[in-house]
Amino acid sequence: MATGSGAAGGTPRRSPDAGIQVRAGRLWGGGVAAAVVAALVAVVGYLIGEVILDIDLIPPAELIGGSGDTDSVLAQYIVVGVVAALAATALLHVLLLTTPRPFAFFGWIMTLITVAAAVLPFATDRDVDSKVVTAALLVVLGAAIASLVSGVGVRSVSRSRPGPDVIGPAG
Repeated sequence: MATGSGAAGGTPRRSPDAGIQVRAGRLWGGGVAAAVVAALVAVVGYLIGEVILDIDLIPPAELIGGSGDTDSVLAQYIVVGVVAALAATALLHVLLLTTPRPFAFFGWIMTLITVAAAVLPFATDRDVDSKVVTAALLVVLGAAIASLVSGVGVRSVSRSRPGPDVIGPAG
């Protein structure tokens, strides 16, 4: 165990994230691909709920207290999916640059956001079928985004050999 400072003759400690490099192009390329998948999940969820099962999805605007325009439910879910995937990518990028266990924090944050989104339909006065189908779509959307962005993040990080410039403050 390294203690003391370099100036006092001890061994300097390395910072916990020393040598970690984030390949931002790869991360954001994957984030854009995850956004495309999220948009397609929204389309498939809409088709299953509204077209096949003939159950109305609750518009996202209505879930957050606005007036739900039922004519643009599909467009709203596509936008929600795309924005959520890009926001998740930004969140993971920040976590990769700033936290010691970025994937643990990302997993918890995404799980809690997905659970929160899934319970929102049950706070409306819509029928139970609409609540369940909407919640199911939101869970699948959250799970797809979380797993894809996390997987891209793992492949976007590399560890370089620590050199003299990655030694953290001593003390």
